[in-house]
This record gives sequence, structure tokens and C-alpha cells, in this order.
Amino acid sequence: MSITIDTIPVGPLATNCYLVGDPDTREAFIVDPGAEPETILKSVSDGGWTVHYITITHAHFDHVLAAGPLVKELKAPFLVPPKDLPVLEHAHESASTWIGIPGDPIPPHDGTLEEADVITIGAYTFTVAETPGHSPGGICLIGEKHAFVGDTVFAGSVGRTDFPGGDFPTLMKSIREKILVLDDDVVLYTGHGPATTVGEERRTNPFILQMDELAGMHGSVL
Repeated sequence: MSITIDTIPVGPLATNCYLVGDPDTREAFIVDPGAEPETILKSVSDGGWTVHYITITHAHFDHVLAAGPLVKELKAPFLVPPKDLPVLEHAHESASTWIGIPGDPIPPHDGTLEEADVITIGAYTFTVAETPGHSPGGICLIGEKHAFVGDTVFAGSVGRTDFPGGDFPTLMKSIREKILVLDDDVVLYTGHGPATTVGEERRTNPFILQMDELAGMHGSVL
């Protein structure tokens, strides 16, 4: 059987939380638990999964607010990109500002996810690629045919860079060096909206098609 990926849109910003598992061993990890911990826990329970890791692609509030209840209930380590720790410290404040609800306390992190680190569940492995730009320490988790890209790139768009710590040339450099080097059939599971593929974005994404022109407008992305 092939890898199981459950997409769970959560919270007022419809953040895609992912429950990723090996159907043979029932081992799993969670990506971007942004809200609605009870909804995520129901997916875990319904699937009979044993969650080994709770991870985030970046520390914006809409990707982390359910981490506390999940860590408490599942007893799984909470792994974060270290360069986004300053962002994580302000997740409650940001949530209050943007949606008026601070959410559950963010738990202390149990480990970090840095360039070339590997997460393994059953027969499947995912390698960390650092992709800053949307946030200072954003990452993607890249498997053989699947990649969890957070808000780095979307179907037909890219992550916004007007938040503190965001930088457009850095984001485009990350996309060029870490996403576009993947095979065209690699599925990109995004932080919001539908999944896409590397090939689809290479052919149709206006930001990617105009990458060199945009680089001239915003400074070199090389």
C-alpha cells in the first residue's frame, strides 16, 4: 500500500493540517496543526495511527495553535524549525491580533528540524529543506513523490512576504533551489488550498514564470 495522507483543513484561515502515515505499520506524523485539535485527534483515532512526531513548516499562528493539546494527548515530540523560534514566541499575540483568539498555549519544543534532517515513519522518509522567505525559518518536508511545502508555494501563487521576517527575493531563491529541482510529478501539499505538482507550477505559476523579471524588480534571487 502507498503512503496515506489525510488533509484536514482547520481554523478560520483554512490551514491544511496533514496526517501522514504508513498504512502497513500505522506509524504517522502530523504537519502544521493550526487549530481544532479535536478534529485532528479524531482523524488519528479513526485511522488507528500512532503519531511519532508533531511538526510545523513554519511558526505563524495558523500553523501551530493546536500543537499544545496534541502534544499533551499524543505524547509525541514537537519539532520546529529553529530559525522560526522568535516567530513562535509571538504566535499567541499574532493570533489575538488577526483572529481575536489567542488559542491554546504553545508547548516547549522537543527538537528541531534543520536542513537535511530526516523524519522516518515506517517505510517512508522525508528530508528537511530550509525554505526561508515567507518566514525566516520556513522549511519543506520532502519525500520521494510528496512534499509538504507550507506557505512557500501554492497552486498558482507563492507565500506572502509582508509579515515580519518575510523577504521576497529569499522566497523565490528557496523555490528555485529547493522546489523546482524536484521531479515534475512530485505532489506539493500546500499550507492553504489544493495540492499541486512541481510540473504544474513550473508550467503555469505566474510568479515562477516571471521569476527572472521579478528578480530584477526586487533584487537578485541568486
